[in-house]
Amino acid sequence: MTDGYIDLRSDTVTLPTDEMRRAMADAELGDDCYGEDPTINRLQELACEMLGMEAALFVPSGSMANQIAVKVLSKPGGEVICEEECHLIHHEAGACAMVSQVQLRGLPSRMGVLSADDVHAALRPPDPYQPRSVLVAIENTHNAAGGTVWSLDDVEAVASVAREARLPFFMDGARLFNASVASDTPARDYAASCDIVTLSLYKGLAAPMGSLVCGRSDLMQDAWRYRRVLGGALRQGGVVAAAGIIGLESMVDRLAEDHANARRLAEGIAEVVPDGAIDLERVQTNMVFFDTTSVNSSPAAFADALKTEGVLAGAASSTAVRFVTHKDVSSDDIEKAVEVFRRVV
Repeated sequence: MTDGYIDLRSDTVTLPTDEMRRAMADAELGDDCYGEDPTINRLQELACEMLGMEAALFVPSGSMANQIAVKVLSKPGGEVICEEECHLIHHEAGACAMVSQVQLRGLPSRMGVLSADDVHAALRPPDPYQPRSVLVAIENTHNAAGGTVWSLDDVEAVASVAREARLPFFMDGARLFNASVASDTPARDYAASCDIVTLSLYKGLAAPMGSLVCGRSDLMQDAWRYRRVLGGALRQGGVVAAAGIIGLESMVDRLAEDHANARRLAEGIAEVVPDGAIDLERVQTNMVFFDTTSVNSSPAAFADALKTEGVLAGAASSTAVRFVTHKDVSSDDIEKAVEVFRRVV
């Protein structure tokens, strides 16, 4: 609940737990720019252990983590092969063009999951009139597709195309642990094919801020440099990293509760709206998308109507609103939200 509202706009609205607040208050601190913040170092080591990666770097935000990854793995003037509705294209304010000087080639997909054949077909030939393919990037879970999950086989198939083309492979894993819990696939198995994986700590894991760039150790010197360039160098950042440790240690398994709540919300909505307005196949983790055109409304107008009844949702596109479940929304809140939705419809 947020100020009396059932807040389903995003899992970024989560507040730190009491355990996180105590850990933040008691955190051991040092200057991270010298590598001397023991709490940040513990967080980075924990992430490496969980993902089976060699090194990790704590940064303020998910977009910064992604931009560092793209900068480290790409070359100016090159082309990044990715999915057409991915976060890199639509939700990072054109940063790939500004920071890394690359263009993004978005490919169509099935629910956010790219076909290895399509990725192979998108590789540029050695033609001086065409840009060079420099990186293959995927997003797991895929936000705009509805929080959908890549299977491990699909990840490995696309990674294999990248390897055969001698291209690096990057996973935007802001909600990777949602994918891991939903598919019962260890996060380290997803990460095994990747040169770099990024993780967000402040979404379902409920830390107040912070993300991680995880990857090969030989890439981390450049990653550290670009963090500095982007203004993300931290001093006594252990104050917030302490919450991230709690997130990784205590908040991963409970993501299953969010997934169950999203399924209940989706099924409750589906009972009272036209067929197809809710695609239950896409409700795989903690997101539900509703096509407001099915009830002759715009997303903004529908969200406003929900707000007057005490439920917050976000306009996700020109045709849909998005509901995102998280630890600050209980199963009782979901039942109330279903009732509100039915009244509004």
